[in-house]
Amino acid sequence: MEEKELIKLTQFSSGSGCGCKIAPADLQDILSGIVPTGNFENLLVGNTSNDDAAVMQLPNGDCIISTTDFFMPIVDDARSFGRIAAANAISDVYAMGGEPMMALAILGWPIEQLGAALASEVINGAQEICAEAGIPLAGGHSIASKEPIFGLAVTGKTKAENLKRNNAAKAGDLLFITKPIGVGIVSTAMKRGKASEADISLITKQMSTLNKAGLSLSAIDGVHSMTDVTGFGLLGHLIEMCEGAGLSAEVDFKKVPTLGNEVLAPYLAQFIMPDNTMRNFKAFNEKVSKLNAQQLQLLCDPQTNGGLLIAIDSAAEENVKSILLEHNCYFESIGRITEKAIDAPLISIIN
Repeated sequence: MEEKELIKLTQFSSGSGCGCKIAPADLQDILSGIVPTGNFENLLVGNTSNDDAAVMQLPNGDCIISTTDFFMPIVDDARSFGRIAAANAISDVYAMGGEPMMALAILGWPIEQLGAALASEVINGAQEICAEAGIPLAGGHSIASKEPIFGLAVTGKTKAENLKRNNAAKAGDLLFITKPIGVGIVSTAMKRGKASEADISLITKQMSTLNKAGLSLSAIDGVHSMTDVTGFGLLGHLIEMCEGAGLSAEVDFKKVPTLGNEVLAPYLAQFIMPDNTMRNFKAFNEKVSKLNAQQLQLLCDPQTNGGLLIAIDSAAEENVKSILLEHNCYFESIGRITEKAIDAPLISIIN
């Protein structure tokens, strides 16, 4: 009997993972055309700060966190796609210092091309990650679409005093990132049929890992600001953090964790990197010191369910490191927040 050909989801999508994001400049054009409809006093975080989720404060002082995130396949396996998309969406709640409560599925599916069984596998993968987060996948909405799309709308909660924003860093803060970067490079190699099975397994595991450390970090007053690194790359999300706080930053490139030269070098030698790497660079290059080729390829690499980018008071360093170790996260500082640079780039890359 002839073996049925394995369906590769990435061959049915024009984009992949968080690299599907609209370009930063285009997104700003969209947002600039939106007319405000009113003043909502209890809306603590809305669409004015480029944060990871919206936050509404309740009369008792508790806060509800609401976010949605979805994208096209970044891996070929349907269940893994569901796991990654779910982890990516839920991690937005952790990035706000919140605790997830429940999720709703968002599914767009080309039924005639891919069938219902694969869609079920995607949702089963998402349910596995929701179970890891201790929340139900309580419903959702689906449409017929030309390309496969999946994600979640997630509701979470936090105390107002534990809420972490992406615009609250302070001068002198130490910077941390909890996961290595380089996922976009390997996923692009996979889509071109050039990635090894070991490297595909490596990034699939990382992209499926929830950023649970965010909830533990939320109780530390010295954790001033937090966001997750996704489609705009480490550089783009650091720029958002600095611009929101009216500050600058220095990054020690040698301390930035990556998937490793043994993984990335063979792909970069073949000039394999996402198209959105250059899109990110073009959007941010005027705000950063001159980058060499390797710095550009890595700092602008779009991540999917990347690590948490954290700005902390140096006095909280040991406490933060112990939490990061407990959650198997990278735990060395990669730089610091500085006073806003005058007549100099917003972000300085050293080493």
